[in-house]
Amino acid sequence: QVQLVESGGGLVQPGGSLRLSCAASGFAFNSYTMSWYRQAPGMERELVAVIDRTGTITNYADSVKGRFTISRVNAKNTVYLQMNSLKPEDTAVYYCNVKRLGMDYWGKGTLVTVSS
Repeated sequence: QVQLVESGGGLVQPGGSLRLSCAASGFAFNSYTMSWYRQAPGMERELVAVIDRTGTITNYADSVKGRFTISRVNAKNTVYLQMNSLKPEDTAVYYCNVKRLGMDYWGKGTLVTVSS
């Protein structure tokens, strides 16, 4: 079965950095586009970053362009989200996602809190 496990969240000051990891299993990781989403309390879940199966093409929400970098290491079945210059509005639960056979799969999320 598909399993996605996020890690790396925590409390960080504005301007700081964090790297999130998503460990994937249960499917052919190197055949699928992977995504990071985030959701703040009372807000809709929003797409943050996307990376294609080879890591050749990436896309980002306008709000994080220039600050966040999505990457993957297929040999480790892992996708990363490097977050720099963090802002309080980045505070959210961050989720790893894959769409497989028309179905969305999600991890349980990791909480990122940006605060002084």
